[in-house]
Amino acid sequence: MNKFEKHPLRAAIGPGLLMAGAAVGVSHLVQATRAGAEYGLALLALVIVACVLKFPFIEFGPRYAAATGENMIRGYQRMGGFALGIFSLITIATMFFIQASVTVVTAGLAGLVFGLDMSITMLSFLVLLGCIIVLTIGHYRGLDLIMKMIMAALSISTLAAVALAFGAGPDWGAMNPLAGWDRIWTAAGFAFILALLGWMPIPLDVAAWHSLWTLERAKQTGRTPSVRHAVFDVRLGYAAATILAALFLLLGALVMYGSGETFPASAAGFSASLVDLYAASLGEWSRPLIAVAALTTMFSTTLAVTDAYPRAVRALIEVSGVADDKDKAPNLHRGRYVSAMLLITIGALIIINYLGDHFTVLIDFTTTVSFLAAPVLAWLSLKLLTGPYTPTDHQPGPALRALAWTGLAFLVLFCLIWVGWRIF
Repeated sequence: MNKFEKHPLRAAIGPGLLMAGAAVGVSHLVQATRAGAEYGLALLALVIVACVLKFPFIEFGPRYAAATGENMIRGYQRMGGFALGIFSLITIATMFFIQASVTVVTAGLAGLVFGLDMSITMLSFLVLLGCIIVLTIGHYRGLDLIMKMIMAALSISTLAAVALAFGAGPDWGAMNPLAGWDRIWTAAGFAFILALLGWMPIPLDVAAWHSLWTLERAKQTGRTPSVRHAVFDVRLGYAAATILAALFLLLGALVMYGSGETFPASAAGFSASLVDLYAASLGEWSRPLIAVAALTTMFSTTLAVTDAYPRAVRALIEVSGVADDKDKAPNLHRGRYVSAMLLITIGALIIINYLGDHFTVLIDFTTTVSFLAAPVLAWLSLKLLTGPYTPTDHQPGPALRALAWTGLAFLVLFCLIWVGWRIF
């Protein structure tokens, strides 16, 4: 009996932290910080509500994997070509932009921390090269270990930064939830809310990624998790991502609200401005802590995304029937993963080369597209988890199902508001 047979919950822990690592990136460091800096605590309640209402759709990924032993992409294929086609279209349409968005922020921070005077494209290439080396050599086991260490360091450093911000004597006016309320009801404010919600705390694509990670973790440990343990794992990771989102928004409000500073459009400029503002408020000695915490935040996201999209693309290829031969040719199965990783890397670098100097435009565009795709992904996952392909005993209960329908209505409503706003 191996160690995971004795401790089945321990065997299940891991994919949820990968999900949290993917979540705590652009949505937290960039969008949540901007929310606090520009609007104080006015958007904190909306951020928490969005996290709560998106939760069922994220939980459906590991729930389905543990209940059926297959990933959600296979489930979409069972639902029919329409469902699989929609998921494929959303994945292909967003993967290059999302990879570019998370990478460009990491690259800007890496250049700042290590003092590298290079173009943003070259810095991004080095970041992605590092991710590829980790993933091709360490495989899932290395990713799992690194992400657990990163999340521990990130949680400690973020809590320390919040404590320091409170201790530095901030502008307590920023703690008034109504302080920035008047600026929300503008065209710019509403556009920012949509971009903020797009990735808060993470795009709904992660449900399918999580199902893939759950099965990979089962393969690593030799033990398929029970639905109860898989759900505990995702709740642990999601709670961490939600709490950290609130902390980053709080940091932005404590340190930057009312400063009059605006973030530069380039990734390098944004990174430098972010660290400068923290250092000015907390003291110059805190600069290394803030810089390393920010870089750690973004590297965790980039590493997780660099792994997730190739897994999703490989799964799409294999469930489509084009190449359903992974058992006969495991090396080919691995080769598809590496090939997809290289393809997505090249596409992301091309986008960064042309849009890297318009960093905030790239981020807002990508997060808005993710937000508009969210209702479709939410509906697909809800249909899958409440349909005949999920065992009745493991389908969401009445409370979770009611929360999911409420979340779907929330996402649809905001999308309709966005469409109306753009038209009129």
